Amino acid sequence: MTVTYPKKFQNALGAREILAQIVRDREIHAITLNRYRYSEQRSCKDLTNLIEQLDGKSPELIRDLSRHIADEARHAMWLTDLLVDMGVSVGTPPGMSYINEFERLLDSETKDPAKDLDDFLISSLAAINVTEKRGCEYFSAHIYALKQASQTAENIKIRETIEKILPEEAGHVRWGNRWLGKLAAQSPEHRQKVEQAKKKYAAIEQAAYESGMDITLGAELRRVANLVEVTNNMPLWERTQYLMERLPQTLLAPELQMTRLQAAQRIWNRNPQEFMEKFVPMFINGIKGLESSAKPVKATK
Repeated sequence: MTVTYPKKFQNALGAREILAQIVRDREIHAITLNRYRYSEQRSCKDLTNLIEQLDGKSPELIRDLSRHIADEARHAMWLTDLLVDMGVSVGTPPGMSYINEFERLLDSETKDPAKDLDDFLISSLAAINVTEKRGCEYFSAHIYALKQASQTAENIKIRETIEKILPEEAGHVRWGNRWLGKLAAQSPEHRQKVEQAKKKYAAIEQAAYESGMDITLGAELRRVANLVEVTNNMPLWERTQYLMERLPQTLLAPELQMTRLQAAQRIWNRNPQEFMEKFVPMFINGIKGLESSAKPVKATK
């Protein structure tokens, strides 16, 4: 089967470059950790919903999903403990929600496991697998960035927490690969469905990922381009309806406008000079502004 990997942000910035910037700023670092916590917590609910949809079908998968939920709950607990000890927020993270955007971009028609269990399993497992891969990429990059950063007690504690989570997340990716491989091996038709699902959900995940990262000038048009890329990975007869249903919110992007305002207010309140010297040029220049601020982080002994 084809192996899919997470792509860089706008094919330019990788997770290591992004995390190298994040760990320099304690406020942004704390928000990022809280997003991890929120994602792990939310996964418990989404996986529980999947078990309820299966309603006893595929007991082996239900058993695996139950264990998966236990892992995600433990990760959420570790991250919550970390954030509380740091004295920072464990509320809903500010800004664009990667999870909400991912779910918004999913198919409008929910497949019924009672009608076609294999199609339902392929779609569900491909969607889980692609988000787990992104999580592994970010946790690995975060550990690397923290090793290069100043070795404060807080940074060491953050790194040790993420180091406990990463092996289990990698295990989730291998688990998803095994299940998709088993489904693909059933027939040539199943193999084709698995390959198509992997491409489609990889495009959806990339679009959701970039929407959560990109608040700069012209982001609306880039969101539309990503939506079109998702549409191109769908069967021809589904494309028009899917595109028309999601185009208005993608182009108007009310959540994006609010995120821009919140980010501008936060930076202005913290440091008006930084707002003028960094935020405004970054907003205008987009990815070029982000790249120019990505300076290497040197380790401090």
